[in-house]
Amino acid sequence: MQMDDNLKQLMKELGAAINDALSESEDISEAIQNVRNAGYDVFLVLEATIGFNKRPKGETGEEVPALTAAEMKLKVTAQDLKFLRSLKISIEDLDQKQ
Repeated sequence: MQMDDNLKQLMKELGAAINDALSESEDISEAIQNVRNAGYDVFLVLEATIGFNKRPKGETGEEVPALTAAEMKLKVTAQDLKFLRSLKISIEDLDQKQ
């Protein structure tokens, strides 16, 4: 798949934003320091899979609007919730329904 230069730039910006967020995280820095204090070197390698789909254009040539939150349905398993909680991520409403 050929990527246009604009998408390449957007992907580069996304990668930089993710890297900055990890670098500035006090929780991550503290956890890494705890490992170092225990006498170990730390090598942190994260893999992210990010997909891109070009939205179809309408008859007028304008992009079709994305779905609203009310139109989307998210299926989350108990295992998904457990994983998200381990990352200290909660999903409103789902935590209360499950």
